[in-house]
Amino acid sequence: MKSRVLALLLIAMSAAAHASVSSEVWGKTASGEEVKLYTLKNAKGVEARITDWGGIIVSLKVPDKAGVFADVVLGFDTLEPYLGKHPHFGCITGRYANRIGGAAFTLDGVRYEVTANSGKNHIHGGKEAFDKKLWKSAALADKNAVEMRYTSADGEEGFPGKLESIVTYTLTDAGELRIDYRATTDKPTVLNLTNHSYFNLAGEGSGDILGHEMMIPSEQFTATDDDLITTGELESVIGTPLDFTKPAVIGERINTNYKPIVQGIGYDHNYVLKGSGMKLAARVKDPKSGRVMTVSTTDPGVQLYSGNHLKGTVGKSGHVYEKRHGLCLETQKFPDSPNKPQFPSAALRPGETYEHTTVFQFSAE
Repeated sequence: MKSRVLALLLIAMSAAAHASVSSEVWGKTASGEEVKLYTLKNAKGVEARITDWGGIIVSLKVPDKAGVFADVVLGFDTLEPYLGKHPHFGCITGRYANRIGGAAFTLDGVRYEVTANSGKNHIHGGKEAFDKKLWKSAALADKNAVEMRYTSADGEEGFPGKLESIVTYTLTDAGELRIDYRATTDKPTVLNLTNHSYFNLAGEGSGDILGHEMMIPSEQFTATDDDLITTGELESVIGTPLDFTKPAVIGERINTNYKPIVQGIGYDHNYVLKGSGMKLAARVKDPKSGRVMTVSTTDPGVQLYSGNHLKGTVGKSGHVYEKRHGLCLETQKFPDSPNKPQFPSAALRPGETYEHTTVFQFSAE
């Protein structure tokens, strides 16, 4: 017993530190631009590493109920794999996260065609989207934060307007990784920014997330067709395999013969969140480690994606990420909102400021 207490005390002592933010040159792009890697630490030893290539969350180390730290996001040890094709690990996704049906929309009577990079549809901003850009970055040491800035040219991937985006990551001593998004435009446009981290609260590389417990306080989801384009209808989740209004194990119903589950090959659905302002979007727990992640957002929806299309990507320490080895909770405007006037608007016009905040808070029990 004494040895266990001593071990836990040593873990706590080694983790204890002042909040800090530091940076290093992590590598270079194909064109020779320097890419930086920022390390944020809080006073309790929680650590987030974020790169200005795509605004990617490279690692996120949080403790379990015994005080043992593990990295809970999927990804790579080095820059090079992020420069190539990968499953959007940890990145800022934009201009428009999720899907736009037919890769086109009409805004203020003008039709715009955007990049079709998912069959005939558009997904996650296009072929060379925000996740494939080097953002201008700066440490905000007084806030234990890092700020990312990117200017998207008028017409980039087909989207109208010169867009100025700022994304700020802040690590608090309460175990929160806060992401604040801001943007302005010089022409009417549409915008939907999110973060595409894959989480595994048992630790990346530890296997699938099917034993995680999930709670999403939502009674409706946006129904889709077989291409996962929203139909414009809101359907009830109550009593269905999509019902997480009470905590449920993710793997219990993920293979049921329920049409939306079949369409998504598992969970790949946008949940409608109640209320305005900051609100609870999801709570996830890994029963074995006791790690808990609570997601709050000012956005109207959250996409639960259960990593259905992961297929053998080699990640950190040689770990192989297979199907359902990580889950995403992407806070967002509704998919295909530019073509669905009944949905909350994704339009941004000159003189307006796009603003939203998402907080991932970590604890253990």
